[in-house]
Amino acid sequence: MEIPQCVAAVARPLHDFGDEFMSDGATAGIGLRAGFSPGRGFYCRGRFGVLGEVPVAVVQAVQGFLGPRLVTTGWLEGRPVMPAEDAAACYARAVRAWGRAHVPADADVEHFNHLARRLIDAADADALPLFAAWRAQPCPDDDPAGAAMQRVHVLREHRGACHLVAVRASGLSARTAMVANLGAERAAHYGWQDPHPADPAQIARREHAERLTDELQLPLYAELTGRERADFARLVAAMTSA
Repeated sequence: MEIPQCVAAVARPLHDFGDEFMSDGATAGIGLRAGFSPGRGFYCRGRFGVLGEVPVAVVQAVQGFLGPRLVTTGWLEGRPVMPAEDAAACYARAVRAWGRAHVPADADVEHFNHLARRLIDAADADALPLFAAWRAQPCPDDDPAGAAMQRVHVLREHRGACHLVAVRASGLSARTAMVANLGAERAAHYGWQDPHPADPAQIARREHAERLTDELQLPLYAELTGRERADFARLVAAMTSA
């Protein structure tokens, strides 16, 4: 399989599978049992806690696509519950628990883990700090399905970080890109206050950013041979199709 075909085959399924974890009530339930209040505290402190105990403005700059008020509220409300490092470890455990519950039992997670680990370890993380921080999180190999889901999450962070770079290189703010992608109403759901509808030029720039994101991911999959890329696409489909 050629590299662009691999990116096209795996990027959206990995992204959507990671989104399912993030939006699942079971994930929120883990945060509630850990002491977080209902809302975005567990999500913000957990997902972005890999950055360490940084100011909220740093979190906003690194993640990009959620509105500043949402990130500020979630990050600060979660701070009294546990330190950022502990919150990140708790979130990683939630990722792995979700994987054990949702990765199909007949999926070849050992082969997936082998290929995904190679991709993640070899990736160039320049300008991708959230990906680099998640890559540094421990990933226990005695939990194959959980480890597979954590690696899905790390690869999703690679895609997301590449997309933020592509959005800015295409002349858009993250806010405008979200509106162009989702519409003003859904962008407001993600924390953007009173977003204005996107114009045709902004929509065209966002489409360019999508293409550029794919291009930025090409070197990631160059680590694999053509046959391994075909295997990886098959494994991703098997893991995420349900």
